[in-house]
Amino acid sequence: MQNVKKINWGILGLGNIAHKFAEDLILVDDAKIISVASSSIDRAKIFSKKFKVKNSYDSYQKLINDKEIDVIYIASINTLHIEWTIKSLEKGKAVLCEKPLAMNPADVKKMIATSIKNNVFLMEALWSRFNPSISKVKELIDNGLIGEVKYIYSEFSFLLKKMNKKHRLLDPKKGPGSLVDIGIYPIFLSYLLLGKPKDVVAKAHYFNNKADIQISMIFHYQNAQSVMYSGIVNNSDNGAKICGTKGEIYLNSRWHETDSFILVNEMEKQIFEIPKKGRGYTHEIEEVNKCLKKNKIESSLWSHKNSYELSQLINQIRISSNQ
Repeated sequence: MQNVKKINWGILGLGNIAHKFAEDLILVDDAKIISVASSSIDRAKIFSKKFKVKNSYDSYQKLINDKEIDVIYIASINTLHIEWTIKSLEKGKAVLCEKPLAMNPADVKKMIATSIKNNVFLMEALWSRFNPSISKVKELIDNGLIGEVKYIYSEFSFLLKKMNKKHRLLDPKKGPGSLVDIGIYPIFLSYLLLGKPKDVVAKAHYFNNKADIQISMIFHYQNAQSVMYSGIVNNSDNGAKICGTKGEIYLNSRWHETDSFILVNEMEKQIFEIPKKGRGYTHEIEEVNKCLKKNKIESSLWSHKNSYELSQLINQIRISSNQ
């Protein structure tokens, strides 16, 4: 078997999502985790032992100084994304930054400008964009199999049993709220399929008047509407549906990481089953590796422009809901 040239990854921030990401990264043939960093050296060493990682650092700065790293996955709290993305890019490190890329459009713009200035790859880790089922849904819609899209419904919610102000979703210092953490997924689906809306309407309930705990949103397009919901006060099956003039598509739960969907077209029902590799983070990792091998500074599937426009939409929703 021919040896595959490995792309060396570093992971900055070692919370729950970093563990899930690492479990998938080791499934990608041309990727290898060589360094990780946490504010706690004990946490870094435990992580390194679990995933057989060469270097463990007790500071983010030490990680971005590591000359062996090709690309850094930034999995820190939301409010730190801009600082460490920019510092990594300025060190010549490619970056895959966990969503949301930043807390506002102005910061996203700065991150993109740094990527362009330094000619270094940057992508937001919106893993659902690379989910094989969602890619197939977009292909079918683009090919007209359900006609003109008229209505989208999508949601992402779960019950947070203890409303503790120190929880990352409720702590003002950590970029809190359901909107940026999970509401970003329904917003993404509408944006992916219909683009930017003409008008945005949103209403929310808040925890301590700071973090939204549930929010309903409507995107109004020239000839279509999208209804979206996110929240941490109720459980849900977290499904989604896309309705057109000639049929419908139903994305099975949980839709943003689904491996199957149903197409109903002209009185026929077709079930598509498209398995993910691992949890599904593998597909965005593979996209990053492809881009790096081609010396690209952005992905054509989820570009700088896409991240900026998504950030603009989130900001419009905040304004509409008086957040």
